[in-house]
Amino acid sequence: MTQPCQFAYALNGDRRGQLLSGRDIEELLEAETLCWAHLDAADPETPDWVSMKLNYLDHTVTEALTQTETRQRANVIGDGLLVILRGINMNEGMDREDMVAVRVWADANRIVTLSRQRVRALEDIAKEVALCEGPETAGEFLSLLAARLNARFAPFVHELDQSVEALETEVIDSPRSELRRKIVALRLSVVELRRHAPPQRDAVNDLLESGSPLLSDQDLRELHEAHDKLVRLAENLDELRDNLSVLRDELQGQLSDRLNRHMYLISIMSGVFLPLGFLTGLLGINVGGIPGAGDPHAFWVFSAILIGILCIQVVVLRVFRWMN
Repeated sequence: MTQPCQFAYALNGDRRGQLLSGRDIEELLEAETLCWAHLDAADPETPDWVSMKLNYLDHTVTEALTQTETRQRANVIGDGLLVILRGINMNEGMDREDMVAVRVWADANRIVTLSRQRVRALEDIAKEVALCEGPETAGEFLSLLAARLNARFAPFVHELDQSVEALETEVIDSPRSELRRKIVALRLSVVELRRHAPPQRDAVNDLLESGSPLLSDQDLRELHEAHDKLVRLAENLDELRDNLSVLRDELQGQLSDRLNRHMYLISIMSGVFLPLGFLTGLLGINVGGIPGAGDPHAFWVFSAILIGILCIQVVVLRVFRWMN
């Protein structure tokens, strides 16, 4: 069987911070030293690897760790924790709101993480571990993971907030149909993030209330901070969704008002020139008996009549307040 493990480290003991490979990974996973192994969940060999190395787990846990579609959660299973969280997708060519799932199995002696794409939060933790500055317990690892995931989630939400504020100024100052695309794009991003933010918040809360012995008081305090940030982020996303709905309605209203003003102006112009056009058309027919056909002053008299009719129409429109 091939090795689906992308990297592995010893988190404590004499080999703390060492990058492991081959048989060393298998030995430390079975030893009392805490070992962290990260797997490629998209590798077809991963399910077999998990089943063999974590053979003491129920098959439902193995399926939860390896299945394609996941939802954030945190469950106590025996002496360990099954945790599934999501992080902002920082991979090239991917939408950041298409968050990447991080599956974690943690107990006192081993941590196994799985993801189908690169997760920068895990890479950050790996760099700290390589410098012997990373977590030394499963609880520290989970609290640090939640914090690192938030570290990229919060700036993205703040960026969306700034984009919505800038869009609000554009909608109010210079409404135009092109802004609809921006509103739709931002709404899609917010909707996608809102699909993940509340479950992430609930998963961290479940982790806080799990009562697992893996979590120390310090770990719980840090998880509380992560949970509070997720609560604020979820609230901010709700506010952004509402703001975008208001902006969409405001833009639609302003564009409709502009169209109505133009149509009203065209209607006024049509009403003004309709009788004038009727008269000029009537006198322009090529038949005998047209009044003033032989009078050299008839053109100017007729023009004066048209001007008089135009003035009467303007006065009538203003009296009835149909024209400002």
